[in-house]
Amino acid sequence: MYPPMKLARTAALGLASLAFVATACPPPNPTPAPGAPDPTLGGCPMMPADNYWHADVSALPVHPRSAAWVASIGTSKKFHTDFGSGLWDGGPIGIPYSTVSAGQPKVPISFYYPDESDPGPYPLAWDSPVEGGQGSSGDRHVLTVDTSTCTLYEVYDAHRGAAPLDAWTAGSGAVYDLRSNAMRPDTYTSADAAGLPILPGLVRFDEVASGRIDHAIRFTAPRTQKAYIWPAKHQAGSTTDPNVPPMGAWFRLRADYPTAGLAPQAKVIVEAMKTHGIVLADNGSSWYMSGAPDERWDNDALTQVWHITGADMVAVDTSTLMVSPNSGQIRR
Repeated sequence: MYPPMKLARTAALGLASLAFVATACPPPNPTPAPGAPDPTLGGCPMMPADNYWHADVSALPVHPRSAAWVASIGTSKKFHTDFGSGLWDGGPIGIPYSTVSAGQPKVPISFYYPDESDPGPYPLAWDSPVEGGQGSSGDRHVLTVDTSTCTLYEVYDAHRGAAPLDAWTAGSGAVYDLRSNAMRPDTYTSADAAGLPILPGLVRFDEVASGRIDHAIRFTAPRTQKAYIWPAKHQAGSTTDPNVPPMGAWFRLRADYPTAGLAPQAKVIVEAMKTHGIVLADNGSSWYMSGAPDERWDNDALTQVWHITGADMVAVDTSTLMVSPNSGQIRR
């Protein structure tokens, strides 16, 4: 195994989150029945079954800008699973998440993008895992699911107060009902540049261990257009060039990409890339796919995905999936 490369936007987490992940009970590894959902978090779904995250894009038409968008990100650039086990640069690898129950106190939080953020209070524990750790200067995402209400709270550039119930500060924050297809208002950011929720697009160990990922995967690109397309709601681009992909651009792996000889963890990820594809959600390194850290990941297996290049991908036209520009529901 060789060490994972650094993502332009840091993808490590604090030691408190490592303890959370490492102490989770290893799940069985059965082959799920067709149509069976991925493992839930505390009984909460990762968005409704008819939400865009769960769309099957394997038969959608190729987008007219496909070749240009792939070239912009990098035809010869290799993929990278930006998550794993162990430490890199002093911290675990991936974007952390945690769950809380009804008894978790909520704390006030102030944002420097308040007009596009959902106001607090948020149920953040003083030791909530922060991406990159408490001393990080990176994106510092904090993702929390309140399992008593199936509500997802996501925060960007989060900094805790000096004491457990003190106010937090952050760049932006968004709150999602995991049982609803409601979306952010147009032009609103979230904790992610595209205005999308982060957690539903992460590769999680439990779902891979179940034998199937039933959702698209979040990924980054170094340059994005000053535009967004459904399901994205926000842009953070640097150019108006239409040959550069906008936020929300969707890609899939070619159907004939070989899977013989792949380790089980790699094969599940590759099959998801063929069926559900990957969604451009943030600026960062080329073809970096996001996931949650877990001590049960086999890093050697994950690096098998790194042989995929941009040349193996096409952009797809997802316009036929959309029921409404203001809903995450899809036609099925």
